[in-house]
Amino acid sequence: MQNPPPGPPPGPPPGPAPRGQPMASSGIDKRTGALLSYLVTWITGIIFLFVGKSDPDVKFHAAQSIVTFASLTVLEIAFNIIGAWVGFVGLIGSLLGLVQFILWIFCLYKAWTGGGQRFAIPVIGSFITPYAEQLANSVN
Repeated sequence: MQNPPPGPPPGPPPGPAPRGQPMASSGIDKRTGALLSYLVTWITGIIFLFVGKSDPDVKFHAAQSIVTFASLTVLEIAFNIIGAWVGFVGLIGSLLGLVQFILWIFCLYKAWTGGGQRFAIPVIGSFITPYAEQLANSVN
């Protein structure tokens, strides 16, 4: 009878099994990449469009952040400029700012609790998703 060699038994090392989200090749998991894509609205969206380009879900979140928040920012600025001459139009710009803030909180929450999975933004998601997909697919 042959004795086994001294030392630890063959196989995986003892201890807790790794858990969490799969890592993208950029070294960041989907959940964190999705959250960071929305963190500073369209600015981090631009960054993560290129940093997370190996992960299609992170790229989608980054593109959705750019399309959504850049569009809302441009509209808000336009309404505020026009509102300097026509008072009630400035109120629309302020309301857009409030909508953008609520949407930002929603996107951060969904990106984190959804584990980085794709989601459509309520009300405007059906309009924005094709543009986000197109932008995400254009980055290689």
